[in-house]
Amino acid sequence: MSVTETTTVLAGKDRYTISEVAALTGLSAHTLRWYERIGLMPHVDRSHTGQRRFSERDLGWLEFVGKLRLTGMPVADMVRYAELVRAGAHTHAERRELLEATRRDVIDRIAELQDTLSVLDFKISHYGSICGGTTP
Repeated sequence: MSVTETTTVLAGKDRYTISEVAALTGLSAHTLRWYERIGLMPHVDRSHTGQRRFSERDLGWLEFVGKLRLTGMPVADMVRYAELVRAGAHTHAERRELLEATRRDVIDRIAELQDTLSVLDFKISHYGSICGGTTP
């Protein structure tokens, strides 16, 4: 279940503790604190006792960060992107450039994986013909 789907289940709740966010996202509380410390997850609200209170918007941001992580984007670039978002609308072009570069990297990785898949399929087919069995 994605963060969006899970938060829909918890509809009506607009603030989440760090342990709830950890459970929803699969990220550890340590990772969430680290994200905050390095500027990737800034401005998390605090309760009157100082406890972190994450919003729906924070959860959406974490979901996006998770997608960036899956692309292989370096943490420094993710932090740079977060800084650009905080800087405002005049950074749209720079944000787009960063995302376009990441997209190119993803396309290259997909091509590498497709080539690897072809090699695996060939080998599986080869062993299937030798040993009997199904081919992909």
